[in-house]
Amino acid sequence: MELFNIGFGNLISAQRLIAIVSPDSAPIKRLIQESRDRGMLIDATYGRKTAAVLIMDSDHVVLSALSTEKLAPRLGLSVADLQEDE
Repeated sequence: MELFNIGFGNLISAQRLIAIVSPDSAPIKRLIQESRDRGMLIDATYGRKTAAVLIMDSDHVVLSALSTEKLAPRLGLSVADLQEDE
């Protein structure tokens, strides 16, 4: 099992990760609220502003204070890979 740091010493399994998305859009905000209501939200921001939302295959939603640009190298991706689709 490959674990990677999502900030403040919190680790998640890279194999269980489906997507890393920005928290700014309305659909993602709804997803966060629905996950909170179902008890499937994991807040790993330590009270800081949410910069990335990690969607797991277990239906959990994880909030991170680290941006996608900071999380990508931890997964072995470059920032150029992220900007390719923009």
